[in-house]
Amino acid sequence: MIMLQFSSVSATPISHTSSSSSSMSSKRSIVEFTPVSDEPQLLTKRPRNERGEEEEEEEGEELVLVDADSIGLRLLGLLLQCAEFVAMENLDEATNLLPEIAELSSPFGSSAERVAAYFAESLSARIISSHLRFYSPLNLKSLTLTHSQKLFTALQSYNTISPLIKFSHYTANQAIYQALEGEDHVHVIDLDIMQGLQWPGLFQILSSRSRKLRSIKITGVGSSMELLESTGRRLTEFANSFGLPFEFQPFEGKIGHITDLNQLGVKIGETTVVNWMHHCLYDITGSDLGTFRLLTLLRPKLITLVEQDLSHGGNFLGRFVEALHYYSALFDALGDGLSEESLERHTVEQQLFGSEIRNIVAVGGPKRTGEVPVDRWGDEMKRIGFLPVSLSGTPAAQASLLLGMFPRGYTLVEENGCLKLGWKDLSLLTASAWQPCD
Repeated sequence: MIMLQFSSVSATPISHTSSSSSSMSSKRSIVEFTPVSDEPQLLTKRPRNERGEEEEEEEGEELVLVDADSIGLRLLGLLLQCAEFVAMENLDEATNLLPEIAELSSPFGSSAERVAAYFAESLSARIISSHLRFYSPLNLKSLTLTHSQKLFTALQSYNTISPLIKFSHYTANQAIYQALEGEDHVHVIDLDIMQGLQWPGLFQILSSRSRKLRSIKITGVGSSMELLESTGRRLTEFANSFGLPFEFQPFEGKIGHITDLNQLGVKIGETTVVNWMHHCLYDITGSDLGTFRLLTLLRPKLITLVEQDLSHGGNFLGRFVEALHYYSALFDALGDGLSEESLERHTVEQQLFGSEIRNIVAVGGPKRTGEVPVDRWGDEMKRIGFLPVSLSGTPAAQASLLLGMFPRGYTLVEENGCLKLGWKDLSLLTASAWQPCD
């Protein structure tokens, strides 16, 4: 079996009302799926229907009392054992473990049961893929308008029940606002604009400037012209409501495949900013190397990055253990303050987390191009001629105030000018900003 060791990074915590200093020093291992109380939590385990509801007790049925922590530990052991068998390509033994995992897990159960349900589904997909020797991540072209609407709904729910999206938007927008001081013509390039949820907030703070903008343009990169045009219409309405001279330019494709800056509508006299919020839902760049070449050629005044603190590379078993640790923290965070039957949380976990877990576990990351994927884009920015811009000060203060609106347990750490948002002592997101060396 595996020895799990997770080292913590030394950094300076930022004080805020969402968590105390004790939350930073409180250590949680991967096995701590469920809160530990002084008295054991005894649960009755019955089969669940498709909506996650326990079936009615039948006459003569004997109920079994099960300790909640024991279920979490059992699920952890089964998942790791199954992953070991998959890593050794012992697919029959791995398959034999899936029924017990399915029996103990549920997308409507405790945080341990929920995270196990999605990892079991992904392991099953991985086993099938291994038999077929075929691996297929979610294709952007498969994102129909209906599917996109489901993602949009899930992102809106995620934005309501968790600070992660707001943290990404607030820190990036504040850094962009500060970089644009004194600029008249602004061009923001969003490498994965999706529904453009981030930009109304930037419109609002830009409209409050004493020196009004003469033009602001957003180039939104995405997979479908239909979806991009829909996003563009919404953003135009928002910009008009703030009295901003706005232009939206859609680009259908992947940023790493662009070889000519004219494809992005870059013009002389514009102050260019690039924004990128990473995720594992699908491949965004097409080519990481191509993206580096474009950023070097473009040399924008500012690049804002928000990255998941999660590796997509390495061998299967190492990737699986890291992902299990990461998403256990995410599911635990979403479980704080919401009932097990929360449909809003279920939508987020099914549409967003479930898809990401499948891409990481079943596929090996959101892309399989043959390139070695970049694990930490921030680490590579210095190599291509960019220097970090500190997010201390106003961005950090706003992030701290944001966390005060959510349950205790979220943590904020400043490290080398970056801001790290975490749950207990595990970092989940890192926000950074970069400017050209010259």
